[in-house]
Amino acid sequence: MEKERKTSNKRRKGGRPQEDDPATNCVMVRFNNVEYVRFLTLFEQSGMTAKALFIKARVFDQAFRVMRTDRAALEYVTKLTSFYAQYRALGVNYNQVVKELHSHFSEKKTLALLYKLESITKELVALNEQIVRLSQEFQTKFLNPDSQ
Repeated sequence: MEKERKTSNKRRKGGRPQEDDPATNCVMVRFNNVEYVRFLTLFEQSGMTAKALFIKARVFDQAFRVMRTDRAALEYVTKLTSFYAQYRALGVNYNQVVKELHSHFSEKKTLALLYKLESITKELVALNEQIVRLSQEFQTKFLNPDSQ
């Protein structure tokens, strides 16, 4: 009876599979306040998710990457992305308006309304060209500062 329990326990072993080389050794480091603030700054700049992995990488001379985020660039890209989404929605609405004009109005009235729509579209194209120009200026000034 005892043998049956032992063998059945082996067959029913659950959980996560064991690693080939588990990390079992632990080393502790203590920092004073100034050192800890510097450590946290370096850790945040690295973009890593775990402090232990960051320390391990620094001890074994792995490449140290600094991730810097420019708030102005991030805000500009976010607003440009939302503007692009609005621009696409406008294109969908544009197509729907043209279909409705052709189906519900006379030809003369449709042409008059399409003329107004065309003039507004020209303004939108001019605005789009201005956005492209500003984006190119932004890219040369902030993303490629050494190219100037």
